[in-house]
Amino acid sequence: MLVLYFLIAIIATIFGSLVGLGGGVVIKPVLDALGSYDISTVGMLSSFTVFSMAVVSILKQIKKGFKIEKNMLVITLGAILGGAMGNHLFTSFLEALNNEGLAKAIQGTILAILLILVLFKEKFPKYHVKNVGALLIVGLILGTIASFLGIGGGPINVMILVMLMNMDIKKAAVTSVLIILLSQFTKIAITGLGAGFGKYDLSMLYVMVPGGILGGLIGAHFNHKMKSETIQKIFNISMVLLVILNVYNVVNGLL
Repeated sequence: MLVLYFLIAIIATIFGSLVGLGGGVVIKPVLDALGSYDISTVGMLSSFTVFSMAVVSILKQIKKGFKIEKNMLVITLGAILGGAMGNHLFTSFLEALNNEGLAKAIQGTILAILLILVLFKEKFPKYHVKNVGALLIVGLILGTIASFLGIGGGPINVMILVMLMNMDIKKAAVTSVLIILLSQFTKIAITGLGAGFGKYDLSMLYVMVPGGILGGLIGAHFNHKMKSETIQKIFNISMVLLVILNVYNVVNGLL
């Protein structure tokens, strides 16, 4: 089991760092499919792993010359606020529904729909939004969705950054990881300072966090080596596979 969870963490975060997926969008549905943990624990395992990936990935990108721009910081600030909002929304959602299988199915349905939209991002019109208020709202929405679904928000971040900020896929990937870094930190901090981590089984973090760190380093390295076209192809293939996995989880959750 330890080897399996390490492999899940490292593979997810290699893709997360390389193409901006974050890793949570892979970890969450895979762990849901395995069924070893409840939905809240899966979200927390994902958050810690993705956060560890994002820290090393961003540090490596900065060392290689990546510059954090003002508009990125505005969106990230919105994402931090959204992360807190999404975490509260998720807790209320679970308490109101009181049905784990149905909750997984609803999350899987929302995620599958969003990933399908991401696949067709090139078909949507592109803008170059510069208004600070608009960028803050965009970040707020991204952070809320990411925290509610427990995925970090990677592919949705990339789609929005390409559409609204006219970024190429490589720059959008790195900016997505920056957003994930701070929004997931917020989620973890709020949980730790609030109810704490006592109700979660976080024993697998001993292998998932090292996997996330290693995956972040590997993905950031290849992000610089590969052409934008290659990253775009990897991104699209990943989206198709993730849609299929989430559809499976929806069906499984309703049975």
